[in-house]
Amino acid sequence: MSAADVPGPEGAAAVAGRRVKAVAAPRMTWVTLALMTTSSVASLRSSPTMAVYGLACVFLYVVPAIVFLLPTALVSAELASGWEGGVYNWVAQGLSKPLGFLAVWCQFAMTIFYYPSLLAYVASTIAYVVDPSLASNGLYTAIVIMVLYWTGVWVSSRGTNAVAGLASWGLIIGTLIPGALLVVLGFVFLGQGNGSAAPMSADHLLPAWTGLASLVLIVNNFLSYSGMEMNAVHVSSLRNPGKEFPRSMFLAVGLVLLIFILPALAISWVVPADQLSLTAGVMQAFDAFFQYFHIGWLTPLVAVGLVAASLGGMLTWLAGPSKGLLMISRQEGYLPPSLQKLNSHGVQQNILVAQGVVTTAIALMYALIPNVSSVYWIFSVITTQVYLIVYLLMFLAAMRLRRLRPDHPRGYRAPALGVLCVVGLLASAAAMVIGFVPSSQFGGGSVWAYIGIVGGGLLLLGVIVPFGFLKASKPEWRDPAAAAAIEEEAA
Repeated sequence: MSAADVPGPEGAAAVAGRRVKAVAAPRMTWVTLALMTTSSVASLRSSPTMAVYGLACVFLYVVPAIVFLLPTALVSAELASGWEGGVYNWVAQGLSKPLGFLAVWCQFAMTIFYYPSLLAYVASTIAYVVDPSLASNGLYTAIVIMVLYWTGVWVSSRGTNAVAGLASWGLIIGTLIPGALLVVLGFVFLGQGNGSAAPMSADHLLPAWTGLASLVLIVNNFLSYSGMEMNAVHVSSLRNPGKEFPRSMFLAVGLVLLIFILPALAISWVVPADQLSLTAGVMQAFDAFFQYFHIGWLTPLVAVGLVAASLGGMLTWLAGPSKGLLMISRQEGYLPPSLQKLNSHGVQQNILVAQGVVTTAIALMYALIPNVSSVYWIFSVITTQVYLIVYLLMFLAAMRLRRLRPDHPRGYRAPALGVLCVVGLLASAAAMVIGFVPSSQFGGGSVWAYIGIVGGGLLLLGVIVPFGFLKASKPEWRDPAAAAAIEEEAA
């Protein structure tokens, strides 16, 4: 129990310190926070995944928003306003330090599969400028993934800030403008009397039930909504967190849903589901619209915007999770010294290189498995499964901290926290189970092969590797001084 949890001079001083810090912090409007949250969550990359379902994509986006997005946002806001240090400290305080390491490890490990799927989308987008037939070429996709990833490692290892502007403009040039253009073209296309490729009648509001496989694509939406917990750290910058934060989150949810749903519908209007590529679907729709309206010259411009936004996001994320893992490992000795070393620019290059070796091996699977969309889907599911572990631990920690430390100072207290956590836990667990059911996008391959790949990826990355590091950790691997220096530098 900390000094802030008990009465007396020390506890009062700690509370006063928190109040001074809160007053000194720059103020933020709830609208600004909503826009920040929207920019960190919304993307066009997942639109083709849901466009397969046509009008039913509305249902498949709204349900996870209610049962996962809102609970995640509100619960993480309470945790962030009471405990600094992110998900590691939340889980460490609420459950245990080893489970805290598991949480921060899964945040890092999910990027191992996230980068190949992101760069596969980039490869398909570039193909529509060079040669559209390349979008389904596995060897081409593998080469682009490896070249772009290792280029990103080189840029990140030099500690440059040159990509900051690119990342900050990503929402505008790679999401808002292309997304708005896609939707406008779609409405004009329908307004001119053209029929929709996907049925738009009320009978298709819900996905056709053909067993669990008909709802599998909803799993990918959980990862689409991930990242809400990162913006929860700004809750103390609001003037009235109790009222303004929920208002901000509801606005962000509305904006995110619009950005996700409308482009997905526009894609479904012009590209038949059986012809839709999960990696190249966005460019397929643009290409179809541009050809119809005779403005094909816009294809390279849109492709450049989508690619720039994706690469900016990749470079922003490349060093982030690995730096968090490095800091925790230096404090607690979870990783061997060889992985804790920094290069001359103060970047954890060895971790990035080790991650790159695994990413390269994964990229080669695109060259070995004929159907690029199948590979993309499998990696997306594994990414989601690993990241869901973080949320399962976060919801459990939040319930335990509310019960064991109810008087700990919090800048924001989530309403009905227990209900929110139970809903979030059940939704996350259900998504994890459904993730083992192959969807039609798997290409009709062996069900047991699919389960083996997804289950093996989850078991290896989410259990075996992190607990292997915990088992091998040694006290002499700790470097508290170095960790403090990194924290001071980051501040």
